[in-house]
Amino acid sequence: MNIQWYPGHMTKAKRNMQEDIKLVDLVIELLDARVPFSSRNPDIDKLAAGKARLVLLNKSDLADPQRSEKWKIWFEEKNCRTVLLDSRVSGAMKEVRRVIEEACQQKRERDRRRGILNRPVRAMVVGIPNVGKSTFINTFAGRAAARTGDKPGVTRGNQWIRLGKGVELLDTPGILWPKFEDQQVGCRLAAAGAISDTIVDPAELSLWLISFLQQEYPQVLCERYGLEETAGEAAVLNSIAGVRGCIGKGGELDYERAARLILEDFRSGRLGRITLEEPEG
Repeated sequence: MNIQWYPGHMTKAKRNMQEDIKLVDLVIELLDARVPFSSRNPDIDKLAAGKARLVLLNKSDLADPQRSEKWKIWFEEKNCRTVLLDSRVSGAMKEVRRVIEEACQQKRERDRRRGILNRPVRAMVVGIPNVGKSTFINTFAGRAAARTGDKPGVTRGNQWIRLGKGVELLDTPGILWPKFEDQQVGCRLAAAGAISDTIVDPAELSLWLISFLQQEYPQVLCERYGLEETAGEAAVLNSIAGVRGCIGKGGELDYERAARLILEDFRSGRLGRITLEEPEG
């Protein structure tokens, strides 16, 4: 399965980020905790060179907790302060504020030496489409400050959001990179909903996801769909279509409907807490 998705507005968004990065003290990068490596835009490291960094592993409530802890260690070993996060929960923001202050401590000390007091920390919020940036900002701000949606591409332009006197956030559109060299990355992002469903074959993607689950989480499909065995991806898709009553015209099984059901069950967490990749080494 060959997956590529790079709408034209992403090129403009990247140019805007290159200009605005000069204005900020800190780069807050939201990643999908189910696909931490695949949801990292490799361009961000270049854009954010020399800036304090904070990684938020968002949607951690949907991810495998053991694998999330491994990823947290992995990022911190690369000098990125890291917080496991469900951006819908306001109580989690206390830890985020603490880490922001910690990350910007040197900046505040430089300001004090120069006689500059109470200048807010300016942070750019970055991440791929549908990773939860706007939801994070709204929860952090305690109000509807940024546009949100359950599909990629809702935020199209940069917007500054003031959070009292202490922090100013710059919300940026979600951007991918022009080409996935590893198609497994594309499959993981598509499964997590970071790539528009309109360019993906749901049946093919569901077969990829079934194959992964058979190897890494073998009991999940049996428990969710009441299957007796899970031999072969196509056979599993066929069984799920029958069990869940996915019937099309003429009484034939509707495999596309069954495929969309499986993908939605994964994305919503109804299959359980699942992470699609582990740190290397």
